Amino acid sequence: MPKDTRTALVASASALLDAGGIDAVTLREVGRLSGVSPMAADQHFADREALLAAVAARELERLGEVVDDAARQSRTSQEALRTVLRSHTAWALDHPARFRLVFGAWARPRADLDRAAGRARSALTAVVGQCQRDGVIPGGDPERRVALLLAVVHGAVDLHLAGHTAREGKGRADPDDVVDDLLDLLRAAAG
Repeated sequence: MPKDTRTALVASASALLDAGGIDAVTLREVGRLSGVSPMAADQHFADREALLAAVAARELERLGEVVDDAARQSRTSQEALRTVLRSHTAWALDHPARFRLVFGAWARPRADLDRAAGRARSALTAVVGQCQRDGVIPGGDPERRVALLLAVVHGAVDLHLAGHTAREGKGRADPDDVVDDLLDLLRAAAG
């Protein structure tokens, strides 16, 4: 299976997802937008969910790369974590349909998606573990701390997307403010 055609199909599916949500993504429309025959998409993906899983896996791979870059380039573990969480909120706000796809429910397990999610989560767990060793996040199970961080960040994004928070309005906070507040609270609790 030619990599370029598959890559083009995933890119077209992402564009359709951004423009019209999950319902806008069909194998036929993805093929048309990619400039390939209607059957070409069927040759690369067993069904629509497989195509959507490929889009989600690509997004998770990118999120994992953000974590790796932040860990390498930041001066402190707390700065790395702040960069990762703020990048996560920026991505979610810029691409709400991708955010909902990646973190939504799937009809059946998907190995490619599980691998990408596991890699991204492992990278984030490593940053959180370093924060714990540096005393900027309370000890305990780093996986649980990651779950807490993601729950708060995802909640902040969902509230903001629904119009329930704004820096100059409800809650007097946007998702980045919530990230900063959470990290400040965790640092105080670790101290």
